[in-house]
Amino acid sequence: MRIAIHSDIPEIWTIIKDAIERRRIEGSKQWQDGYPNKETILSDIENGYGQVLQLNDKIITYAAVITEKDPDYLYIEGSWLNDDAYTVIHRVATASQVIGKGYATLIFQLIEKYCIDKGIFNIRVDTNFDNLSMLKVFEKLNYQYCGKVYLRGAPRRAYHKILSL
Repeated sequence: MRIAIHSDIPEIWTIIKDAIERRRIEGSKQWQDGYPNKETILSDIENGYGQVLQLNDKIITYAAVITEKDPDYLYIEGSWLNDDAYTVIHRVATASQVIGKGYATLIFQLIEKYCIDKGIFNIRVDTNFDNLSMLKVFEKLNYQYCGKVYLRGAPRRAYHKILSL
């Protein structure tokens, strides 16, 4: 895993566009409202949030890793596990060619290690209620369901994981 740079944008955008289309074909409303878009990815990169996973010099997975408080997480129907500092993971997408091969799980594991190395022991994340593949990743990696948050007016399932050394 490495930090994304400007020259990665075309490859990242292809991955994101394909993920948007997969969600549409699955009948989901997630990512069907013009978000994320190229400007979102550019902003991620300019803010140092964009992370990519590479295989044989090709980007195969993208995630935004944000170590600042997320204003969308201030209100939750439920409760977070604690109020300690946390990292947020948004906009996770995997290249169509490697779907189902465990790379989304791998990037989460690498992000967890990155957080521990930075002394941050909490991760918060959310997804759409019908994003079964992401829900499986959360279950596999022991993220705990905490309730609902709202992003752009839509309810999302919110998860939290406390990391340990």
